[in-house]
This record gives sequence, C-alpha cells and structure tokens, in this order.
Amino acid sequence: MPAERRQIQDTTAYLLLVVTAMCWAGNHVTGRWMAADTPPVPPGGLSVMRWLLAAAILLPFAWRGIVADWPALRQRAGSMIFLGLLGGAGFSFTQYYALRHTSVVNVGIMNSIGPAFIILAGMTIFRDRVRLPQLAGIAVSLAGVLVIILRGDPAVLASLGFNVGDLIALANMAIFAVYSACFRLRPAVTGMTFMTAMSVLAALGSVPVMAIELMTGEVIRPSGPTIFAVIYTGLFTSVIAYLAWNAGVARLGPQRAGAFLHLVPLFGALLSLLLLGEAPHPYHGVGLLLIVAGVTLAARPAQR
Repeated sequence: MPAERRQIQDTTAYLLLVVTAMCWAGNHVTGRWMAADTPPVPPGGLSVMRWLLAAAILLPFAWRGIVADWPALRQRAGSMIFLGLLGGAGFSFTQYYALRHTSVVNVGIMNSIGPAFIILAGMTIFRDRVRLPQLAGIAVSLAGVLVIILRGDPAVLASLGFNVGDLIALANMAIFAVYSACFRLRPAVTGMTFMTAMSVLAALGSVPVMAIELMTGEVIRPSGPTIFAVIYTGLFTSVIAYLAWNAGVARLGPQRAGAFLHLVPLFGALLSLLLLGEAPHPYHGVGLLLIVAGVTLAARPAQR
C-alpha cells in the first residue's frame, strides 16, 4: 500500500477515535444525570432501550449487507455472541451501575486505566508485543489526565474518595479491554452488519438485568430526561461511537487505538466547562497539551 494512502487511512482512524471519545464523554455525563434523576433510570432498562434504538436505526441501512454476510455471521456465531454480550451488554449496564455510586470524575480516572488494560489483555490473550513509544505515550497522556482531574494540585488526590462504584468502573474497563483485544475475532463482515448484529445481541443480553430490575420495582418511566437519555445513548453512544471505535481499532489495532481513551476525561472536563459554567484554568491547558502529545506518540505507527 502506498505511504500516502496509509497516512490518509490512519488520519481517518484518528478522527473517528476522537469522535468516539467525545460521544463517550457525553455518555458519562448522561449516565450520571440519569442516576441522579427521581426516580433514577434503571441501568439494565436503559441498556435494553439504547441498543434496541441502535438496532432500529441501523437495520434499514444494513439489511442488504446482513443478507449477504449471513453465512459469515453463522460461521463465526460464537465470536459474534461473545463480542456482542461483552462489549455491548456487559460494558453498557456495568458503566451505568458504576455511575450510580460514583462521580463522573472517578469514572474518568478508571477510564484512563483502559489503555493499560487493553495492552494487558492483548499480551495475556494473544501474546501481543508492545512498543516502547506506545508505553511512553500512554504514560504522558495519563499524566495529562491526572493534571486535569487533580486540578493541577496533587493535594486534591487526598480528598478523592473511592467506593464500590469505582470498583464497578474498574471492572467495566476490564470488560472493554477484553472486547477491544478480541475484536480481531469478529466475523469477516461489514462494519454495518457487525454493529447491527451486536446491537441486537446487546439488547438481548441486557434483558435479564432489566428483568431483575423489574422484579425489584425499578421501571423506566417516560419523561423528558429519560427520552433524551435513550436517544443520546442509542444514537451517539451506541451507533456513532461504536462504529467509529470499531473502525479505528480495525485500522490501528487495539493498542494504538486505546490511547485515545485518554481523551474521554478531557472531553468530560470540557463538557463541564460548557454545560456547568465552570471557568477554564491553566491546568486545563497543561493537561490538554500532555494528553494530545501522549496520544500522538502512542498512536504513531511502527517504523517500517
């Protein structure tokens, strides 16, 4: 492949991963908002609704491709079910349960462990090799995340409290790391076919959780915030973000793509500035420079 074409494809993947980070930052804010609603939106129910909406959006565009890709889907049905239940259902409702018990800031901290978890999953499951520039880039961007989270003051670390929600968020990132590392096992189908099948499987996989919630009296009640949450998580968090993430991972590999997860807490901080009216501070600029520098370093291709 000509070097110019490779560069164009890499740049496209970088842009798609930035879009993913923006969508998932909004998902953290939305999930926390729904957890604080009265009554709170059940995580399992929200997961079912978001993935059903995603499937409904994708199906008209993907139907012809699904028919053509059906033999490949059947051949790799086990891998498809595994990826759909893990990266769709499992990653979805555990994140919302985490946001019930902890803050968006703490989920951002756990999210920043994601790149390291992805590398660890690849090394453990597939014996992937890791390049030193990737490790250095992840370290630099993680430093930028910490600058923003600690507001430029290391003493803030002592005031951060951790609870069961943080443990759930940590498990949530481990789930996503295994999904990202195992994405190479996906059936040889188009991205649209894969996402539609994954959406259906994720919705079905979330049904048992919703059933338990119903038995304990937790029901999704129609309201303005609930409708907004379903639309945002279905369209942006599921369809747009996952299509972009999957394409980025397919092009760059899970290790290089994983570095872009450090943009999620950055965009979360920016959303706080925009939506909550917080004033920008110098530490935001320092954190931004470190994150961008680290992601750029980690995402660079190996020397050919």
